[in-house]
Amino acid sequence: MVLRTLFGIALLSATAGAGAASVRGVVDVRLELRPPAARPDPSALETAPRREQPDRRRSVVYLERAPQGAFEEAPRGRVVLDQRGEAFLPYVLAVAAGTSVDFTNSDVTYHNVFSLSKPKRFDLGRYARGQTKSVRFDTPGVVRVFCDIHSHMNAWVLVFAHRFFAATENGAYRIDGLPPGHYRLAVWTDGQVRETRALHVASDEDALVEDFVVEK
Repeated sequence: MVLRTLFGIALLSATAGAGAASVRGVVDVRLELRPPAARPDPSALETAPRREQPDRRRSVVYLERAPQGAFEEAPRGRVVLDQRGEAFLPYVLAVAAGTSVDFTNSDVTYHNVFSLSKPKRFDLGRYARGQTKSVRFDTPGVVRVFCDIHSHMNAWVLVFAHRFFAATENGAYRIDGLPPGHYRLAVWTDGQVRETRALHVASDEDALVEDFVVEK
């Protein structure tokens, strides 16, 4: 996986002073995505907790390369990646570089969030229900997140150097503010890029529709 291309390190030229457009659509994921098997949790043998099933069809649509000026405009802030029902919710987060992610424990059991991914390595240690620990993601790339206590728990944080990306909600996505130009639109689902396609935004265009079907 080439992070330099995936997360907009390179700049593309765009028409200065022209209007901006939006691209929207639906990502129809038809992959068979089987949840990982859960190993027994000794601390919860008597309580039989309800296990959540994260939405593994949640995808991220983004520009492979961003137009000039996009880096200065990248929004930053805070988002939450909850731990509930022995699952990370949502299963996929898409954030701009510089964003802080709050890992909240909403379960009765302890969790231990960690990652060995090169863009962001961390280990938050064990912490109890109601507690939150935070991580700031400064480097663009793909970060895989796990729980050291529950082996079936995992999630993804995709970190971008620009703002032209969107995670799907019920399959739908929308990216706003595209200046006129030639781009490549990519769809990432469950650990890999599933499709890329050319996208041309004309100077008189204000809305485009690009739907995707992910079958492999």
